[in-house]
Amino acid sequence: MRGIPARQDAGRIAVLMGGDSAERDISLRSGGAVLAALQRGGYDAEAFDPRDRALEALRGYDGVFIALHGRGGEDGTVQGVLDLLGVPYTGSGVLGSALGMDKWRCKRLWQGSGLPTPAGSLLAPGDAEPGEALGWPLIVKPLREGSSLGMTRVAGPDQLAAAYRAAAVYDTEVLAEQWVEGVEYTVALLGDRALPSIRLETSHAFFDYAAKYQAHDTGHHCPSGLEAAEEAELDALCREAFRAVGGYGWGRVDVMRDAEGAWWLLEVNTVPGLTGHSLVPIAAAQAGIGFDELVARILGEALP
Repeated sequence: MRGIPARQDAGRIAVLMGGDSAERDISLRSGGAVLAALQRGGYDAEAFDPRDRALEALRGYDGVFIALHGRGGEDGTVQGVLDLLGVPYTGSGVLGSALGMDKWRCKRLWQGSGLPTPAGSLLAPGDAEPGEALGWPLIVKPLREGSSLGMTRVAGPDQLAAAYRAAAVYDTEVLAEQWVEGVEYTVALLGDRALPSIRLETSHAFFDYAAKYQAHDTGHHCPSGLEAAEEAELDALCREAFRAVGGYGWGRVDVMRDAEGAWWLLEVNTVPGLTGHSLVPIAAAQAGIGFDELVARILGEALP
């Protein structure tokens, strides 16, 4: 793991935030928190909203902290632009970002690598019986979206069409996935290190958008209560899953544990939230890393 960059060596830093994805509001909150942390640390950092400014203007910066969530920020597109401009940036590159964002192709890669992940299939309009292969209930989600937007738990065939429509608002491709009954965990990754796992607790059917950003009864248990051997097993699985998709720098892997104690990989987040409700800062704090240090370390992973 790289260290914290000296302020005088970091140069001029742009904090990419906002954009025009469905997660714009969350991105502005993450970016605002990152910007404040860098400025408190004495870094020459400023906000950059690609909705209002051409990305070509980033050529004048020495580094970019990507706090864009969803499409246009987390899917490899802005990473490709920055590669062409020759500007260092935080987080995963084009391939890791694109695969992390695409839940179906990420799943296929994990399956091909022998990693545990729930069964799934692409869902077309009018498909009536994916539950025949996946079992009921199942979960329907847009293929490339974050913050659990457009996701619906489907108990039976009569709910499938509405769930498809809800997901299709966000993407032209929709994924149906086997429902795993159990407890959800998440593991934040910083450099080559897995931070302490977090056990999630919600009164909602699953950890949806409202549970993540609006509910007051959502539980984030860190430490998660796992035994040391279980924690080590989970850490190793999440680091392997992150490496498999080409993840780099920092990120988060979401996992379910079923009633038999088996782990099931759900998805990778290559630009996780950094808001007051966000999970990576919670895990970092448990590891003795304050928010400002966390932000500086993420930046340090990106700079040469």
